[in-house]
Amino acid sequence: MAAERAKARAVVIGAGPAGLMAADVLSAAGHAVLLADAKPSVARKFLMAGKSGLNLTKDEPFDVFLFAYAEAAPMLRPMLEQFGPQQVQGWAEALGQQMFTGSSGRVFPVAMKASPLLRAWLARLVAQGVEMRTRWRWTGGLQSPRFATPQGEMMPAADVVVLACGGASWARLGSDGDWACYMAPDQIAPFQPANMGFHVAWSAHMQPHFGQPVKNVILSAGPDQIRAEFVLSHRGVEGGGIYAVSRALRDGAMLTVDLMPDLTTDQIRSRLANAPRKQSLSNRLRKVLRDPVKQALVMECARPLPDDPAPLLKALPLPLTSPYPLDEAISTAGGLRFAALDDGLMLKTHPGVFAAGEMLDWEAPTGGYLLTACLATGKWAGESASRFLTTPASF
Repeated sequence: MAAERAKARAVVIGAGPAGLMAADVLSAAGHAVLLADAKPSVARKFLMAGKSGLNLTKDEPFDVFLFAYAEAAPMLRPMLEQFGPQQVQGWAEALGQQMFTGSSGRVFPVAMKASPLLRAWLARLVAQGVEMRTRWRWTGGLQSPRFATPQGEMMPAADVVVLACGGASWARLGSDGDWACYMAPDQIAPFQPANMGFHVAWSAHMQPHFGQPVKNVILSAGPDQIRAEFVLSHRGVEGGGIYAVSRALRDGAMLTVDLMPDLTTDQIRSRLANAPRKQSLSNRLRKVLRDPVKQALVMECARPLPDDPAPLLKALPLPLTSPYPLDEAISTAGGLRFAALDDGLMLKTHPGVFAAGEMLDWEAPTGGYLLTACLATGKWAGESASRFLTTPASF
């Protein structure tokens, strides 16, 4: 079939949070926008993130918030200064979503789900004239993008293109990383899993505890430490506490767990000593720990038990083997290098082509950091693309 041509001044590829934000900014500025996504519906990963409570951002001092982005913080700083935690909350409220802040500083819509926010956002985009196309898979071409669609190949005319193609995890939701093949190899940092679980070769004795949380512990890995909880699974360990230290674990650090963070080693030793000496050490541990899951972990990871197990209870090593697969990670590290982009997130090699969201080479822990940076970079790229349309000679 001969290639058909449709018309739109701005083409946004990828309808996740970053792409939706870029389309919002461009259409609000009066530009015609075509928003294309490969899946049958938009924002699938965004909706999945909201199933357990949509954590949009985190309310904490800006420098603390920025620190979560590690080496990418200097590049992201201006974008997050413009559209950080306070601005994200104001944006959601303008879309009719009342917000609340939890005890940990995490910020959620009162509705907790992503769907009410998404419906209101899509209604605004439609009112601003955004033309949405689903089942449009980008098949190459940067300044002149091509799409495989149910109607055949489409090549919409574009004065600017915003790439918001996502990372390389959760391919079934649209983030498969396939876009990297359309970039020069030196523009791409290799993809790695981020915010993921880790395999452990458990013995059969651990089976009764699979699915159980390990609560009120401190996890340590390299320079990272967090008081949180995690979950035991038949494959290993996962959950918020593990995700928070997953980068250090991925880079080779050992994981240790403080099972009794409110007691010192000497206090634990004293409690063990006060138990009747005729009892076995495992029975004394059971009475001191008062948690069958924690006791099971000690017996799994620390046998034969030393005569003085108190230090182990403060730093129990967990024998991790490997991270869960890339496609199962909540997010990914790697992607389009900032060195390939100018300050406006435009590709240096392709004027008029901008990039945003998780496809950029940054990573952050869960807790609102991921969504905030996707929204902030989408807004930044959209504004840069709008300026390019208005005054291309200034670029």
